[in-house]
Amino acid sequence: MAIIVQVNLMSRLPFPIRRRSSVAVQIGSITIGGDAPIVVQSMTNTDTADVVATAGQIAELARAGSELVRVTVNNDEAAAAVPPIYDRLAARGIAVPLIGDFHFNGHRLLTKYPACAELLDKYRINPGNVGRGKKKDEQFATIVEIACRYDKPVRIGVNWGSLDQELAARLMDENARLPEPKSAAEVMHEAMILSALESAQRAEEIGLRHDKIILSVKMSGVQDLIAVYRKLAARCDYPLHLGLTEAGMGSKGIVASTAALAVLLQEGVGDTIRISLTPEPGGSRTQEVLVAQEILQSMGLRSFTPAVVACPGCGRTSSDYFQRLAQQIQGYLREQMPVWRSRYPGVEDLTVAVMGCVVNGPGESKQANIGISLPGTGEVPVAPVYVDGEKTVTLKGDGIAFEFQRIVDDYVVRRYGTR
Repeated sequence: MAIIVQVNLMSRLPFPIRRRSSVAVQIGSITIGGDAPIVVQSMTNTDTADVVATAGQIAELARAGSELVRVTVNNDEAAAAVPPIYDRLAARGIAVPLIGDFHFNGHRLLTKYPACAELLDKYRINPGNVGRGKKKDEQFATIVEIACRYDKPVRIGVNWGSLDQELAARLMDENARLPEPKSAAEVMHEAMILSALESAQRAEEIGLRHDKIILSVKMSGVQDLIAVYRKLAARCDYPLHLGLTEAGMGSKGIVASTAALAVLLQEGVGDTIRISLTPEPGGSRTQEVLVAQEILQSMGLRSFTPAVVACPGCGRTSSDYFQRLAQQIQGYLREQMPVWRSRYPGVEDLTVAVMGCVVNGPGESKQANIGISLPGTGEVPVAPVYVDGEKTVTLKGDGIAFEFQRIVDDYVVRRYGTR
């Protein structure tokens, strides 16, 4: 059965966020911008020339919920590997759109490997490293012309670390001549924005349609990112790809990305997001997908997987049983979602509460679709279960976890299986 990520909007926002108006861009089966929900995307970190490893990681990211996956296309071997990667994914029933990430030599690779150019669902190019001087214009034009030939959308992705130095120097010189010069940060922000907008204008002059262009202006500082995207959003109607570049590893990367993206998303800015986490050694690449989903779901912008509400624990919960149960239930729900998503429409809106004592346990459990209030320290060793606000059964003994999981399964089938 084909794995095609479904796009679902949350419909229960009490105060809906008013999204910035943008044109809709079609990327394979996925729409970015317009009225489409905010899309989650990710990027592989395998050597693209390794067909087996790359196809395997794409499949893993798609199963985790990535709606678009970007792959590095940096040399002949990588470009030649794109068709067999598509073949392996098709054989496994995976239809996630792929984006080719081009730097320095994209014009040559797309020309030399037409099968790669024709198969990729979107191209990403960076104006800062397409080339310099006359060569830059020619090489940029070559990529855009190929995109036009194969009817492919393009993300013009400006990056703080590879900003067009000629443009930056020009703006710095102009700023220095002003009676009241702007700060260096303001000038660099303007350089980022102009690099994106002028490149988009040039692409349209070459023949790329307006609704084939997506822009990004990624920076590594939270306040810089917020400032530059606010300004860009006010000056165009292209869909915007959000992401804090080089966000970092672990909690630092997660917190920084969330702090930056949440502000912009709350203001209605952003049509697709990617969380640029550095994986822990041996860690799964899918963490960036889960973090992106959690940001959107926590803000009420999307629903991806049933939400597990759990208390933080305190002196009343000296046992870690409720923590282990919450972790077990959350892991189980994520494992089931690839199947449940197609079999039980709407299941992503399910809420499950796992509470550790009597203080807030019954109240939180009643607010969820399904909730369990485990006994705290010194409390009677029983666990009442609530379904749609009503107490239905009291669990006790060593089989609480198994019984509660069975109740969740039964509820999913009964509530969502008849739609």
